[in-house]
Amino acid sequence: MAECELSVLSRQCLNRRIADAAALASEVAAWQEVRNRAKVNIEWTFRVADARTKLAFLYPKELVR
Repeated sequence: MAECELSVLSRQCLNRRIADAAALASEVAAWQEVRNRAKVNIEWTFRVADARTKLAFLYPKELVR
């Protein structure tokens, strides 16, 4: 989830040079306020069942004790 938000932030807000840390903090805060006010949600398309199919080697069928 964090990686998705950072990607959106970089495309929407950080796609240019920003003069200094104070300006960066201000830009990010403004972007964050808009995102929060809009109540943006992430809709996952890669479900657990999909992960188990595609990444079967990471999901053992039996627990080994």
